[in-house]
Amino acid sequence: MLKNIGRRVLQTLIVLFCVSLAIFVLLHIVPGDAISTMMGEHAKAETIERLTKEMNLDKPFYIQFLYYIKDICTGNFGTSYKLNKPVTELLAVAFPNTVILAVMAAVFAWVLGIVCGIIAAVKKDGILDRLFMGFSLLGVSIPVFMVAMLLQYFIAYKLKWVDISGVKNWTGFILPAIALGWNSAGSIARLTRSTLVEVLQEDYIDTAKAKGLGRAAVILLHALRNAMLPVITMMAIQISSLLSGAVITETIFSINGIGRLAVDAISSRDIPLLQGTVLFTTVLVILGNLIADCLYSVLDPRIRKGA
Repeated sequence: MLKNIGRRVLQTLIVLFCVSLAIFVLLHIVPGDAISTMMGEHAKAETIERLTKEMNLDKPFYIQFLYYIKDICTGNFGTSYKLNKPVTELLAVAFPNTVILAVMAAVFAWVLGIVCGIIAAVKKDGILDRLFMGFSLLGVSIPVFMVAMLLQYFIAYKLKWVDISGVKNWTGFILPAIALGWNSAGSIARLTRSTLVEVLQEDYIDTAKAKGLGRAAVILLHALRNAMLPVITMMAIQISSLLSGAVITETIFSINGIGRLAVDAISSRDIPLLQGTVLFTTVLVILGNLIADCLYSVLDPRIRKGA
């Protein structure tokens, strides 16, 4: 397992280098001048020229990239052009909001998805099965922004149970968490249902029933334990995707998170801030996949032996 982890860490470093290079190239291809955008259209030419030299933007592309890589290796993501603050400081402020949103969305998705999946598997081909699988299909199919706007309209605007946008306390995360976790709940429900239906057809389930165990005990103690292996793997991967995929949700609900920082950086052509948010979310996705692989190896000895 240590050898496998070492190989994945090396792959992570290569991926991070390629991502940073791709973002750096794309941002320099996009038309526009970051200094002019930062200073405004009425900025003096002398001021623009001075800032361009101070930020090393007058140097060749590859020199700028080497400076950037050197700063990243020392933990310095640069200073935001628009906000004039260190990118690491902005990420540190925004990250807790993204974590709270992702955790609440994950809890909602896992609880709803697993419960609906179990009921659908137990009531296979029944009314509840068709109902829950229909809702799970809606969860997978409807875009996040549509779910978010529907929740805002009916729950916040019409019923006035919570605020439409902004976060004053933990209740402000409820609607965004539901909107963000709806799609994941549908995926979890469908996977739980399919794996549990398959496990319930195994011979050892019939043996457990023959021993006199009740239906609930057979499902919870025997079937669900084995059926949850691929579900747990998906859950671990979803954590990283929820952390990095909250761009739309944070923007719609005006949450100061990593995703909203990235949107603001794109609109203002804030290169250091955008690079910092992209690299940060890339690390989260890679770590989530690494944790999922390690967890899968721990839960299934066959994978560990194969590695």
